[in-house]
Amino acid sequence: MTRPTHPLITPAGLASVRDRVTLIDTRWQLGAPSRRPAYDVGHVPGAAWVEFEGVMASAPGAGGRHPMPERDVFAVAMRAAGVRNDRPVVVYDDGNSLAASRCWWLLRYFGKEDVQVLDGGFAAWQAAGLPVSTDQPAPHEGDFFPTDPGAALLDADDAAEIAATKLLLDARPADRFAGQHETVDPVAGHIPGAVSAPALANLTDTGAFLSPDDLALRFTALGVRPESEVGVYCGSGVQATHLALALEASGIHPQTSVYIGSWSHWITDPERPVEV
Repeated sequence: MTRPTHPLITPAGLASVRDRVTLIDTRWQLGAPSRRPAYDVGHVPGAAWVEFEGVMASAPGAGGRHPMPERDVFAVAMRAAGVRNDRPVVVYDDGNSLAASRCWWLLRYFGKEDVQVLDGGFAAWQAAGLPVSTDQPAPHEGDFFPTDPGAALLDADDAAEIAATKLLLDARPADRFAGQHETVDPVAGHIPGAVSAPALANLTDTGAFLSPDDLALRFTALGVRPESEVGVYCGSGVQATHLALALEASGIHPQTSVYIGSWSHWITDPERPVEV
């Protein structure tokens, strides 16, 4: 098993290897009903449906709005989707790769290295005029088994230390970072010392990621270097994984860690400081 040279794959690239990879459709929208009906209407041929809520995250609670999923729950869902240890995985969502990046990061965290995200998602696949199916793939039980973490996970203390001594990037929109127009969490602001780096600013108008050179320019301007130790967080650990994906796609390859609990977990302790 080898890691792909790039974490993103184009629609044309996926079309050329579609029969040799396991495909996961994990379309999702915060606060909206399940996107399963959209999958049933049309999806990339051969793609298995995986529900975001309950699989990519445990129930909201003390760990935040989207805490880490239970290891066994995630593994069972991946095996049911046909994920194998010896077969690459490509995951996609509607188009902005928020949900897909969370699945990508979790698979990597649980030891699956050969994972890519379809750049631009299902929207890009359709725009390229590639085939769409309404058929569910034949059940094919995978043999994926979680191994030692292949990605670094931060807790609140770790995030605070990185913000104070290294570089902690906040992936939320800039106004939420600034403590303005907070519409999701009950407390506005950010972790003291963090730097604003909105995740969705790493996308073009079509939902595809910026080129590696453009991503590298953005991150270099924020102080990211190949030798940097970088932590990322957001509201509940979804845009954070999107930012981690963009950092890898940039080619800079810093040491990136994710605070999955993110702001929704940080504010559960009133003793933790808040900056606006």
